[in-house]
Amino acid sequence: MTRLAEVDLSVKLSKKEGLERLEAAQQRLLRLRLLLGGQLGEQKIGPPLCILFEGWDASGKGGAIKRLAAPLDPRHVRVSQFAAPTYDEKRHHFLQRFWNVLPGWGGMTILDRSWYGRVLVERVEGFATEEQWTRAYQEIAEFERTLTAEGTILVKFWMHVSPEEQLRRFEDRAADPLRRWKLTDEDWRNREKRPAYEAALEDMFAKTDKKRAHWKIIAGDNKPYARVAVLEHVSRTVEKHLTKRGYNVHDAD
Repeated sequence: MTRLAEVDLSVKLSKKEGLERLEAAQQRLLRLRLLLGGQLGEQKIGPPLCILFEGWDASGKGGAIKRLAAPLDPRHVRVSQFAAPTYDEKRHHFLQRFWNVLPGWGGMTILDRSWYGRVLVERVEGFATEEQWTRAYQEIAEFERTLTAEGTILVKFWMHVSPEEQLRRFEDRAADPLRRWKLTDEDWRNREKRPAYEAALEDMFAKTDKKRAHWKIIAGDNKPYARVAVLEHVSRTVEKHLTKRGYNVHDAD
């Protein structure tokens, strides 16, 4: 069974339960963010926190990122979005454009798309040669090993939705004048190539799911569930890393 096939897309939360758990998760994350930034406890800055999002078009990345950043002071978190590399960026190694946005100690960065474009869209669409995207798995693994060895807490999400739910969201966007801009011809073309993307995804999971940089696949058909799952996973991961470093994540004030 593939990694994607193992995901139970039927999981859901009611709107009421989703809002209650989301509020609790946001407060939990806010406290951890202040702890990382040195504003709580012993007031020493903690390790960098980098959270990256990949996922299907209309899978809920934007909504999850919005809820993740909402409780935090804008001075304490950076959200960076990545699209296709520019002409100048293509003249450098594909990882070069990500370095400047990575968080330092005490910092937090959320990435909307990431270096995994090399082994997903660039692979499927032919923007990278087979030699380039094949080599990229090891380059990415070494890049992430370097970051985590220096202390970075790296959280990687794949937002997963069924083809049926994706189509429903596409049609909703197409019918809404205020959201129609979010739907492009490229989105429809990518949907036609879903089997090729699924094959690329399984290779990506197999070759880049490492001890210090695990992939977390989020069942996204139900938005309340997906948003809560993202926040709760981030908090659990941060608490685990801080506890290993000797932080008292529950009693600091």
